[in-house]
Amino acid sequence: MSYSSSSMSSGSGTARRTFEFGRTYVVRPKGKHQATIVWLHGLGDNGSSWSQLLETLPLPNIKWICPTAPTRPVALFGGFPCTAWFDVGEISDDALNDLEGLDASAAHVANLLSTEPPNIKLGIGGFSMGAATALHSATCHVLGHYGNGNIYPINLSAIVSLSGWLPCSRTLKNQIDRSHDGIRRAASLPLFLCHGTVDDVVAYEHGERSARTLSSAGFQNLMFKSYNGLGHYTVPEETDEVSRWLSANLGLEGFRLN
Repeated sequence: MSYSSSSMSSGSGTARRTFEFGRTYVVRPKGKHQATIVWLHGLGDNGSSWSQLLETLPLPNIKWICPTAPTRPVALFGGFPCTAWFDVGEISDDALNDLEGLDASAAHVANLLSTEPPNIKLGIGGFSMGAATALHSATCHVLGHYGNGNIYPINLSAIVSLSGWLPCSRTLKNQIDRSHDGIRRAASLPLFLCHGTVDDVVAYEHGERSARTLSSAGFQNLMFKSYNGLGHYTVPEETDEVSRWLSANLGLEGFRLN
């Protein structure tokens, strides 16, 4: 199946961009359906590769939804088009954030989760740029609105970030501190951040700094795990720990790690 979505207005008076999202892959739960997680791929990838990996995890009670990002020009590649959840020129605290693109992708993910049954726990995870989008969704949930002010409609129960970074990090703490509900939601939302120490695409320092920023902004239920010698990819040790963490934080039945 495939979905398309238009971006929301950035509120700046500029013309809206329209984003055509690619194919969405779904991995059905093999056991009792207890949780649904949208998993977001990295730059230039698609939902298929991650759906194949996630299907092998010992988590029979999770439904995985793996969408594909729109194909768009990416400044990091000199404007060459590829699948990307948002535009990015560089990964740094001083870089400009494509808030319109981030919001559009977060809204697409929220739309995918909006039709899940009310008793199902909802989460978002991702790798690299997908992880950055998952963390942006986490901040939208905590603040109660997207970056453009529109209401964020989903109650999230878990966030997983592999080899990612936190967009819009400079203003996060001040925004949360101004909201009693934001402080409460930040304190209770479980986050699991993982990063390899020799990542040559998203440097380890960005992952570590993102974890520190989130912690100082009030995300009290946060775990940061580093992997010595790991580059910009995942390994079974990491996916095993993600499986254990999800099972524990979502209260899943049927988890069995060989």
